[in-house]
Amino acid sequence: MTKTARFPEDRDEDAPFVPLTADQARRLREQNPPVSPWWVIAGQGVVGLVTALAAWGLTGRQNVGWSAAYGAMAVVIPAAIFARGLTWRFSSRSADGAAAAFMVWELVKIALTVAILVAAPRWVEALSWPGLLAGLVLTFKVYWVALAYSPRGRAPATKTD
Repeated sequence: MTKTARFPEDRDEDAPFVPLTADQARRLREQNPPVSPWWVIAGQGVVGLVTALAAWGLTGRQNVGWSAAYGAMAVVIPAAIFARGLTWRFSSRSADGAAAAFMVWELVKIALTVAILVAAPRWVEALSWPGLLAGLVLTFKVYWVALAYSPRGRAPATKTD
């Protein structure tokens, strides 16, 4: 009885690992440029502002707009602190240090988000929880939009003779 591969990736299991050359690695980086976290955070700020204005305009109630803005702020401020922590020059001295920094800054981001949300009833007069959740959720979704529409590198121009 012959063993058949159930998944296409199972067929490559026995293939030897071949490291990329410097030129191949450079071309791979050109074809898949990284997305700046600051562009994502700027996008979150824009979406948060639009959500707050839309909430205010659709309901005609200013407190709903402020609640939506506060929900967006609960995403944008911790994300900015997280990005700043990860882009700090001492955060990536080694692979272990980068992994530890990621975990620490992610915990800081989560704790800060929770603290901002817990403080919401004190900071926003006549808080509207649906408005706050709308701002929070729509601003969170910017991460997925950034992944879906991340810039794709152009293939290097080929020389034609």
